[in-house]
Amino acid sequence: MLMPKSTKYIALLALILVACLGSSATPLAASITSVPHYAKNFEISQFPTHRIATIRNLQRGSKATHQYALVPKGAPLPELPAGITVIRTPVTRVVVMETVYIGYLDALNQLDTIIAAATPDYVSNATIRTRIEDGTIQKVQSGAALNIERMLLLQPDLILSSSTGDLAFDVPLKLARAGLPVVLSAGYMEQHPLARAEWIKFIAAFFNTEDLAEQIFEASVTRYKLLLEKVEQIEQRPTVFCGAPYSGAWHMAGGESYTAQTIRDAGGAYLWADVPGSGAIPLDTERVFIRAAHADIWINPSFYRSLNELYGADPRFQKFHAAQTGQVFNNTKQRTASGGNSFWECGIVHPDDVLADMIKIFHPELMPDWEFIYYQQLK
Repeated sequence: MLMPKSTKYIALLALILVACLGSSATPLAASITSVPHYAKNFEISQFPTHRIATIRNLQRGSKATHQYALVPKGAPLPELPAGITVIRTPVTRVVVMETVYIGYLDALNQLDTIIAAATPDYVSNATIRTRIEDGTIQKVQSGAALNIERMLLLQPDLILSSSTGDLAFDVPLKLARAGLPVVLSAGYMEQHPLARAEWIKFIAAFFNTEDLAEQIFEASVTRYKLLLEKVEQIEQRPTVFCGAPYSGAWHMAGGESYTAQTIRDAGGAYLWADVPGSGAIPLDTERVFIRAAHADIWINPSFYRSLNELYGADPRFQKFHAAQTGQVFNNTKQRTASGGNSFWECGIVHPDDVLADMIKIFHPELMPDWEFIYYQQLK
């Protein structure tokens, strides 16, 4: 059973521990670490004067960790390990370098803290899109063009980003070199939908809204588990494949990926479940057809929103059984004209809604009254 851990209680326990150990106790000995229940790539340690957020698995194959000291504004700077990035909390001026953070900030009622955003065309949130258009929120990146000077002038408290691992093009590295308060996250590396959702706790730590984050996450966990119960006794599971070619390659999600886990939880039989790892494997259409020609359902075929669009990209797609029977579904119901998609904002924070959509696709008899939130059947 998951038990909520309020930060204020953790801090109190830490202070009590210091008192019990005496003045010789070091800050490290007094720390209490909050370990997430599902997420594997972050943890937050509580000290009497500050918190330390530790991030792991920023790229595939990397064993490096990053640490950030969250120190209350106005408080003296504590003794910290060399090279650690200090973020004064609560933050009030935030730059988001990926749209996924907008979903977390929306849930935490922190949209007003966003002062700048990268790749504005891919923003789905209507409030943020309006503020970008009227100039309230500044544009700091378009394509590969990064406006570091503008970010320096904005004086943000926090820049939320993630790492690609490519030193030549890595945006966070460029921001850090400019002395900007960039914080990396690795939520996209998590393999379970609830693990990605649990990163709301990491984001909340910078705003001192941990209690709200706990409530939101626990509500998702409870509902997710109730939905799982609906499919536990299902014996007939439809066969499923996903994706579509991009730049000549069909990148099929691995058997331990976020997509594979969601399909499994929703009562589907993923045809590439036997492929180890969470990364995508590049395939050609012929190899996909050999395995998926007779599959029952096709999901997430790139950005296509109609069968005509799909067939226009490659007429061979019509040969898939799922296409012939109209069982093609994409998470594009809320996609904007410029490419923004709420699935990658709100859907990450609320995986229970995504799971409900998927169960509706695979087992519509179990969800007769459910209306799709993110998915649509291609016509």
